[in-house]
Amino acid sequence: MAGLPRPIITLLTDFGTADGYVAEMKGVLLSLAPDAHLVDISHEVPPQDVMRARLTVSRYWRRFPPCTVHLVVVDPGVGTARAALAVASEGRFLVGPDNGVLSAAIGADHARVVDLDVPGGASPTFHGRDVFAPAAARLAHGEPLDILGRTHRRSVMLHTPVPVRAESGGITGEIIAIDRFGNAITNIDRRLLEKFADGRSIAIAVAGHDIPRIVATYAEAPARELCALFGSTDHLEIAINAGDAATALGLSRGAAATVRLVR
Repeated sequence: MAGLPRPIITLLTDFGTADGYVAEMKGVLLSLAPDAHLVDISHEVPPQDVMRARLTVSRYWRRFPPCTVHLVVVDPGVGTARAALAVASEGRFLVGPDNGVLSAAIGADHARVVDLDVPGGASPTFHGRDVFAPAAARLAHGEPLDILGRTHRRSVMLHTPVPVRAESGGITGEIIAIDRFGNAITNIDRRLLEKFADGRSIAIAVAGHDIPRIVATYAEAPARELCALFGSTDHLEIAINAGDAATALGLSRGAAATVRLVR
């Protein structure tokens, strides 16, 4: 209808762009919702990395306008008994597998979740094309969530590990993600760290490596210097200015990050 904004559908997958899987889903979306504006979030989630997909969704799903439909297909359990979900949360919609990738939206207040009907002819290896894309297109067209399936009450929920207070009195957390720049993002946020330090000096270490100092921006540290800072999600990151901290220190997800008071 003239004057109405184009519906937005975002796509996040682990498909890459070499094999045409993303194109097949887009073909379905545009056939069923030809006026939709398709936004590629990323197709470079590491294969089958549900935790990385969950963290990625948690960053962006609220940033889009109300009525946006977020299509998320990182689905190592495709074709099994895992449910296929559509979610209405905070004025937005999300469609994807019931494996934890949609946890951020499902866990919000007043979220509604339905178990999508799977068509009889759907490929057991490509629900992204045959189940999730058609559901996303229907939501983008304004169809009510409730007609897409039955109410789903027990969704798989994944959560970021919570830092713990060590027996020594410090904080023990861990790396939860490594971005494409090699910055190692921890589960220690600014509020927790500032409450713990209470104005006192602290020392930070990750995987046995001492971090010289906390800076406000990457460029505040000299080139190639190891440092820590609070990134855009307000979580403590380990970084090297103009370098790759994860490679230099041999870091991976799950590596311990500790904070202690300097006495």
